[in-house]
Amino acid sequence: MAKGKRYILQKEIIEKKINRLALEIIENNIDEKELIFVGVEPSGVIVAKKLLTIIRSLASVEVHLLTMNLDKVKPQAIELSSEMNFDNKVVIIVDDVTNSGKTLLYALKPFLNFHPKKIQTLVLVERSHTQFPINANYKGFSLATTLQEHIIVEVDGEDITGAYLA
Repeated sequence: MAKGKRYILQKEIIEKKINRLALEIIENNIDEKELIFVGVEPSGVIVAKKLLTIIRSLASVEVHLLTMNLDKVKPQAIELSSEMNFDNKVVIIVDDVTNSGKTLLYALKPFLNFHPKKIQTLVLVERSHTQFPINANYKGFSLATTLQEHIIVEVDGEDITGAYLA
């Protein structure tokens, strides 16, 4: 972790929060046979992979991972790593942070042509000043910030090393 950054989460705490989030997902989807995680590139995919590993070790549910690529500033073109039928499926959209809520809002778009059983959202860190009417179903950590502050989740390869205010 770099000095001078205002860290709100360290690696060890993040790992505990991801474990708790995995248990919440299992509990809230106890009767499901299949879950589809959609990780928002880049950091949401890392969070989704960690959740997937934990859930597979604890529950007898089939878990798939898709990745979603979109421009977070102007999210017009949204690409999924794989096309599939989402009818009657449980889809969990995973991202690292909600800053404005725009990414999670637009992340719903590919699923609107289907009839999923459930769409749930998960973020590692939730900022309380969103500008769009989106609330994450699963939150690792919620934080009240000023409108000028942003939360950055730090990654190193496949590891999440911290989260700080910028």
